[in-house]
Order: sequence, then C-alpha cells, then structure tokens
Amino acid sequence: MDSKQKTPAEAIAMIGRGQHILIGSGAAEPVSLVEALVAEEHRFSDNPIAHLLTLGPAPYVEAKYKDRFRHNAFFIGPNVREAVHEGRADYTPVFLSQIPELIRRRRFPVDVALIQVSPPDRFGYVNLGVSVDIVRAAVDSASLVIAEVNPRMPVLFGSGFIHADRIDAWVHRDAPLITLDRDPSDEVSLEIGRLVASLVEDRSTLQLGIGQIPDAVCASLLDKKDLAVWTEMLPDGGVDLVENGNVTGKYATMHPGKSVASFSFGTQHTYDFIDRNPAFEFHASDYVNDPLQVAKQHKMVAINGALQIDFTGQVCADSIGTRFYSGIGGQVDFIRGASMCPGGTPIIAMRSTAKGGEISRIAASLSPGAGVVTSRGDVHYVVTEYGIADLFGKTIRERAMALISIAHPDHREELLAAAKERRYVFAEQFTPKRTRAGLHRATITAKNGREVLFRPIEIADAQKLSDLFYRLSPDTIYKRFMSSMVAMHDHQRLRYLDVDDDDNIAIVVEVREGEQEPEIIGVGRYHKDDRSEFADAAFLLRDDWQGQGIGTALLHHLAAIAQGNGIEGFVADVLAVNAPMLRVFHKLGYPVKSALDGSIYSLTIPFDETQSAQQRKPVE
Repeated sequence: MDSKQKTPAEAIAMIGRGQHILIGSGAAEPVSLVEALVAEEHRFSDNPIAHLLTLGPAPYVEAKYKDRFRHNAFFIGPNVREAVHEGRADYTPVFLSQIPELIRRRRFPVDVALIQVSPPDRFGYVNLGVSVDIVRAAVDSASLVIAEVNPRMPVLFGSGFIHADRIDAWVHRDAPLITLDRDPSDEVSLEIGRLVASLVEDRSTLQLGIGQIPDAVCASLLDKKDLAVWTEMLPDGGVDLVENGNVTGKYATMHPGKSVASFSFGTQHTYDFIDRNPAFEFHASDYVNDPLQVAKQHKMVAINGALQIDFTGQVCADSIGTRFYSGIGGQVDFIRGASMCPGGTPIIAMRSTAKGGEISRIAASLSPGAGVVTSRGDVHYVVTEYGIADLFGKTIRERAMALISIAHPDHREELLAAAKERRYVFAEQFTPKRTRAGLHRATITAKNGREVLFRPIEIADAQKLSDLFYRLSPDTIYKRFMSSMVAMHDHQRLRYLDVDDDDNIAIVVEVREGEQEPEIIGVGRYHKDDRSEFADAAFLLRDDWQGQGIGTALLHHLAAIAQGNGIEGFVADVLAVNAPMLRVFHKLGYPVKSALDGSIYSLTIPFDETQSAQQRKPVE
C-alpha cells in the first residue's frame, strides 16, 4: 500500500474533468482531500460533487467555484444550505434506503470516492469506521477510490471492511474526527422526551436521531430493560443507553446482542466507546434502512422529527415552504417499517412552535410549497410538549382535534376556527384547555387480576365514550345520570370531553385485551363549583367491571388530584337506591355529611387535613 501513498494534491490530480465525485459522510469526511480539491480547482470543470451529509467544510459550493464544481445534496446540511437556497447547489429528494441502489445502477454515477478510513489491519483491511451508510456502495462502484487514512478512525464491526487493494491512492492524516457537542436539553425537549418514552415498552428496538429531543428521549429511557438498537444514526444518547445497561439486544430478532447502525457522529466519548466494541455493528443504508428489515425487528420504535404537520397528518420534514431545509433521510424508511412491524410504534416528535412561539408547527394545511415527506396514512403517533396524538385509524375529525389538543395553547383557537371553516370538526366544538401532558396516570390491578389504567380523558376518546355508554345497562345509566337516557349525542359527548388541568378533571378507566385497541370501561370526574372551593364528583363503571375495587381506587385517585389542585372537598348527589356508590364515597377515608332529599342523598366530603397521609395517598 506504501506505493500508493501520495500527497493530497497528488491524489486529487488523479481525478479527471467532469468526473462524478462522492465525499464520505458525516464525521468521516476526508477533510484534507476536500481542502486539496478546491486548492487544485484549476484542474476541474463541471465536476458533480455529492454527499449525504458532511460535518466539515464544503468550500466547493462557494460561488467562485461554480464553473468547477456542482454540488448535489441527498440531505441538506448547514454547510451547503445557503448554496441550495441560492441555486448554486442541487437537492435530490430520495429515501436513504434507496441511495446505494441508485449508485450501483449508475442512475447516480460515482466515478471517484473520497473517503476516510482506518489504517490497514494485519489482514490488509481498512475500515470505513463511523460512516458506512452510502459510502460502501460508492466504494464498490467507483473507478477511483482515494482514501484519507487516519489512525484515529474507530474500527466498527459489520460491513465497513475494505481490502487495501481496493484503494487506488491514499494520504496520511492523523487528526481527531469532527465532533458535535451535545446541546443541553431544555424543559420543552425534556417533556417531549418523557412523553415519547411513555410509548416505549421494555424489549423494544429503537431508531434514534441527534439533537435535544432525541437526547431527552434517551434520558427518559434509563428505566427501560432489554432494549435493542436498529438505527441509521447512532447518537451519543444511544451509547448512554448501552453503557447504562438499558440496551442489551437480548430480544433482537436480527443480530442479537448487537446495536446496529449505518453511521454515527457526536462526542469523542462516543467514538472511543464504539471503537472495536463487539456490541456494535455498522452496515450499509440499503440494509439498515430497508423498511422490510426494519419491520422484522422486535417491537420497533421509530422516532423522527418534523418541521410541520397538517390537520390530516401529512408531515413536512425537509422544507420550510418552498425553501428546502434538510432531506427525506430515513424518516419514511423507519416510519413505514415500524408501522409494518408487529407491535411497532412509529412516532413523530416535535416542538409545538417555531420562531420563538410565533408559528405553530401544527397547521390547518402545509405551507405553500411545503413537501409531504411522510404521508397521512403512515403517521401513527405525534408528540409535542403538550401531549400525544394517536392518529392511526382515526377520521379527519378525530385527527384534527387530537392535533389541536397538543398544539401550543396560544394557537388553538385559531386552529379550531380553521378546522370549523373546513368542516373538519363539529360547529359546537370547544377549544381544548389542557396544557400539561403526562399527568394523573396510574395503573392498578383489579380483583379479577386484570391490569387497569387510569389516565386523563382525551379529545380522541369521543367514540370510546359512546361505545361505553351503549354497553351500560339501563339500571347503571339511570343511577349515574338520574334519568333514563337512551342515547348519547355528539353535543353530550363534547361536554364530557371539555376538561382542563385543575378545576375540571376527567379520568378514564382503560383495559386492553391482547393486542386489541384498549377499551374504556369507566370514567371518573370532578368539576369545581365556581361559588366554593369544593368540586362535584361522580364516576361510573361498565356493569361487567363493577365490584372489582376499581370505583374505590378511582375515587381515591380523583381525590388525590383534587387536593393537589387546591380543591377543599367533594360534593355529590347519589340516588338512595345506589348503595354501591354510596359505599364507595364513604370508603374514601374522609368524613361524609349527607342529607336525604326525597330519593337523593346530597353528600359533602371535606378533605380533612387531620386525616393520615396514608388515607390521602394517591394511586400508584
């Protein structure tokens, strides 16, 4: 290999005019070769240059080189964004999983591959290190391969090994890889991270990204067990999970015990940790990002971002209006793969606003010129700091209201007005008031041994409330509503969904049967009286779930929430014939004052501060 050693200028001189050049990705950008390329610019004319995303300099996009080089971005990074905006560089929208095939079929020709590798091992193999992605296909297809050999390049097991004979020329460079410092998470990203983590079960397989939100997600997964990683990008947060023991790969369906990625960049600690670490394997993008391979993973969780999403669920992730900003990348590959995976969870996670709160990322329709990266049919979960919207299998009306309910409160009235104008929602629909997500959730075990979830009611629960009502017996309906209701119409359901964070709380009781959609089997609520510090409380349970201790636990849960919100006690009207409900109120653990008026008991239950802490303990 020594006979092939050259200076950067000598190596670059081997490239002919008009030849198509691909530059190594991310932190594996061969910086000395890039510098030599522009230093020797007089040798070139009309040479196309492409790369996925590079972290280092991209001087070839400067206006003075427009007759020498023309850049084509598969993903628009900060170093080429201005050039793309000004028309001095191009952008090719394409799924990351398909780029290697484009290269191999020469629909996107690569004549020259400029790469960075590790020094040869004792068997004569160099390693592509932290960037296998599309570089593997470029090396296999190029007629000229020029490598920057760097002893600091981590060696990663997998598909990144290349025999030194494949390299036509090489230059020596001993320098640290480009690093990216971690941005400290703020309260918004931390809340989004907590909410996303609530959707991740033990033994799930993760796709992760880089930035404040992915880091916050990883920080919220530190109590999860036996996770696996199958991701295009391995970030610092993914390494944290491996180091902490959360990622074991024990239940991975492919490459068990391994964390699989196609590229990585971040801190030096990450590069040091993955170097020659048998817990990691790096493979090409057409393998890692293949939706069919993604779908084979065990409980695949795909976590991706967005710039904007409309009422119907269409996701724009690569442009701001007509201005291209980033790229399709692997979002669709992983979202679609996770949606095909049994038990898979596709997630779009984003901040609710942009430009300091001026712009809502949830919009009535996408901005003019904005492109749809992920279609409305592919989107399942959308997460902002204000909650989780489950769009899978939902109507446009349900989608619009679910998304409005997790939009920033300052934009909800305007969004609701737009939804009404489009006749997406009911004319009498109210503006969602809840602003704090992830509160008041608890799990109990009923007397029959079944696990039961208490959670706040959601806008999307309208149909489930209707289903609950029509499964109640006439006797249960009469005892709860004190009338012989035979129907629950839209305006009535809307009233029950009109809640906030403090004074008007509704908790649903939910159970799941296998992999089926969870059912609501009960509801408890309280509504504060504007004339006092007391709240009117009530609850109901489906007939087949009565007598299981759920009503008592639910009322205790409501009481704990009420006390936390400054409510001084409950009042309730209960039919005298409704002995089970009367018993539940008396078992709450507080003094009960009752007055019988005809057939109705009026109960007053002050939360006596002298009661023991155990009696006031919320459900856990």
